[in-house]
Amino acid sequence: MSDTQRLTLARIHTLAESILKIHGFSTDQADAIAATVTAAERDGCQSHGLFRIPFYVKALENAHADPTAVPTCRITDSSIVHVDAHGGFCPLALRVGTPAVADKARRHGIAALAIHDTYNIAALWPEVEQLAEQGFVAFAFTTSNAYVSPSGGTQALYGTNPMGFGFPRKGQLPLVFDQASSASARGEIQLHQREGKALPEGWAIDATGAPTTDADAALAGAQLPFGGYKGASIALMVELLAGVLIGENLSAESTLADTHGVGAPLGGEFIMVIDPAHCSGTTDHLARAESLFAAVLDQPGTRLPSQRRYNTRKLHLRQGVDVSRIMLAQLEELDQTPAR
Repeated sequence: MSDTQRLTLARIHTLAESILKIHGFSTDQADAIAATVTAAERDGCQSHGLFRIPFYVKALENAHADPTAVPTCRITDSSIVHVDAHGGFCPLALRVGTPAVADKARRHGIAALAIHDTYNIAALWPEVEQLAEQGFVAFAFTTSNAYVSPSGGTQALYGTNPMGFGFPRKGQLPLVFDQASSASARGEIQLHQREGKALPEGWAIDATGAPTTDADAALAGAQLPFGGYKGASIALMVELLAGVLIGENLSAESTLADTHGVGAPLGGEFIMVIDPAHCSGTTDHLARAESLFAAVLDQPGTRLPSQRRYNTRKLHLRQGVDVSRIMLAQLEELDQTPAR
């Protein structure tokens, strides 16, 4: 028997939504989260797909988490839109705030969305891709729990602190990237742990500060920033943008708020949106971008960010997704567990 079972994207969404509802999530919260999880599976981003559903459920062990929260949007004359998630989860807060920040960017040329008091367990590329598909240039930043040591340090202080970027393309899907400021995403280490695989060198240190390729030791120690001090500088920038600037938790503060050790970060997300029509004047920015992309691809062995993900998307839309039977068994058990 194969170690995997092939599921349609519709089945993945239904399974994710069903589990969340059983455990007390509202229809709106469950649908938004399930859509994000399904998009991750569609694009081959396993560490943010069904793998994350138990994290959403476990997050409810924290009394502050509200699976039925209704986000509220505050819009003023400012070009900054604020969404208070009220202890709910980020996918629904994004649904509420994204149309408003897009409207602000069209009118002002540049705008920002500050999401407050939210649990953010998802990837950042869905929101920047959505905005780039509408013709905007978009950046997204969020902190996490403290998992990453500063360059040269031995104690976790920063989050994996990812950043997402989206740029529109002419007649094609946007150029998008979403990357942690750490050498790996937290979920990648957890996947290695689940599968009993050694980590690549340079990903982590153990609790004594010694380099390790053991996933258990890494999770008990600290992750490393990518590129040494360069990645650490980016992690620090994200702490300032998605923590200090919008009055939300730093990664170390999120860890303190994670009273049950769930690993679900509580804080904010900061998104910047630019309308190129206000920037480029008579210049065809899309054509200029394509000339740059062509120059990249002219060199053998290159590819553009997000291209592999888009190729995987085409395959999975056509044939479905192969999902680990071990994980499916865990999810089916959750799907049968009555709500508390």
